[in-house]
Amino acid sequence: MGVKRWFLLALGSIALVAFGALCWVGDEGMRGLYALLLRHFPFLWRPVFGAALVFGGLVGMVVGMACAVRAILHAVTPRGGGSVAEALYQGRVLRAAPHVVAIGGGTGLSTLLRGIKSYTANLTAVVTVMDTGGSSGRLRAELDVMPPGDVRNCLLALADDEARMARFMQHRFRSGEGLVGHSLGNVLLAGMEQAAGGFDRAVEEASHFLSVRGKVVPSTLDRADLVAELADGRTIVGEAEIAAAHAPIRSLRLSKPARAYSVALDAIAGADLILVGPGSLYSSIISNLLVEGISNAVDQSRAEKIVIMNLMTEPGETDRFTASDHLKALADHVDLRRFHAVVVNSGVPPAEIVARYREEGSEPVLDDLHGPRTMGLRVIRAPVLDVVEMEGKLTIKHDPHRLARVLAREARALRHSWTRWFST
Repeated sequence: MGVKRWFLLALGSIALVAFGALCWVGDEGMRGLYALLLRHFPFLWRPVFGAALVFGGLVGMVVGMACAVRAILHAVTPRGGGSVAEALYQGRVLRAAPHVVAIGGGTGLSTLLRGIKSYTANLTAVVTVMDTGGSSGRLRAELDVMPPGDVRNCLLALADDEARMARFMQHRFRSGEGLVGHSLGNVLLAGMEQAAGGFDRAVEEASHFLSVRGKVVPSTLDRADLVAELADGRTIVGEAEIAAAHAPIRSLRLSKPARAYSVALDAIAGADLILVGPGSLYSSIISNLLVEGISNAVDQSRAEKIVIMNLMTEPGETDRFTASDHLKALADHVDLRRFHAVVVNSGVPPAEIVARYREEGSEPVLDDLHGPRTMGLRVIRAPVLDVVEMEGKLTIKHDPHRLARVLAREARALRHSWTRWFST
């Protein structure tokens, strides 16, 4: 951490001050001082007296510096708890870690970020802003703001004290005309967008007071809607409306051109590792790739690129989709030949939970990728699923820490961080 060098510098500086004082008063001055002390304390013997002064000075210096450092560290102790020394060391390592860009949206992206932030502070989440449903859709329609929901989830996932902040930012109003159903975080971001004069500035300000590790950026600042051509010939406009149509999607486009946010393009260009998914295939992942410049930036990036396969199909979007179906849909929007690997879950979810999902129109994504390589991608199979309680029911999600460990073990860009992390 570079602490010892500063202690040695302080010790050397004190020694220089003491030596300078001796040179200043000279031999006569020191003899006079000792004679004065001897007159009042005749039992003092010069060698013992000198040793006692040196010892007392060293003890006082060490105690004083230790108390000063402890007071400073107490002020910067992580609010989430844990060892201060560990936090400082992690901060030093994480700042030197690879640059990672994660592209997606929804709870899938926030879950990924929750694990990856333990391996790098150079992390950028490129988040979709096409939501038209729920609280985000209402705020978008009523206030003409960018839909904040996915961005809010990612900000919380990267927050220094996620658990405490989530208690408030995820709170949904249960009363109040026009407020019922809105989350506090969504309302706050919408208000900050109006106050700051832009969604990007609102996200920056929110990142500051949440002590976010890394960056959360929208894929675009232009307002556009998703437009789906369905297999039955219908044309549906709007992310929520497409999911509710419950028909296979033939093609997807934007209602009007949307330019990529420059910060997102810069992050992709400078990335060492790009992660695509998990998240709703069309509304969270492909919606980002439809933004002008994003897909081309991913294709041109020299970073290592990995697809993270979804665990479950999405009702109304990817009904009966297998792993290969997901990859084929992605290949229509990004050059998969430039990707390196795909992470596929090998764990088995509980049968009773799978039964409930099937009743709701969802099922586990079938791994039909044959062998260790398929479609030019290295297939990484690992048990990365978890069962968590969300909104009062058990839900199948990626385990953020298992997934991050798999990526740290398998991705060349993160291996160095993995080695340094676990060698401490």
